[in-house]
Amino acid sequence: MRLCYALDLKDDPALIAEYERWHQPGMIWPEIVDSIRAAGVHDMEIFRAGNRLFMVMEVAEGFSPAAKAAADATNPRVQAWEAFMSQFQQALPFARAGEKWVPMARMFSLRKTPDRNT
Repeated sequence: MRLCYALDLKDDPALIAEYERWHQPGMIWPEIVDSIRAAGVHDMEIFRAGNRLFMVMEVAEGFSPAAKAAADATNPRVQAWEAFMSQFQQALPFARAGEKWVPMARMFSLRKTPDRNT
């Protein structure tokens, strides 16, 4: 199953560059990667356009975003990472209070569009 989320970075080139640096291989704290994998996330990619981030997660069947959030809330290392990352991030204008990554809804799928040539 694929889940997609969006978040904005503060619109500051230096902060954006630093955020990207912290997301290079070997820079993310190993405990963060471990917590992501332990939650049932098989793959995760983050894309950037300007200061808008788009995250794609491939997750196991039965993955629960609520369970992941609950586990993260009790993990001091994840909480420290989130606090550190918050200096770079800003909520989307329509995000609910306290919401960081906003779930995105799929509005189109080529796979679900009939092929006119068949």
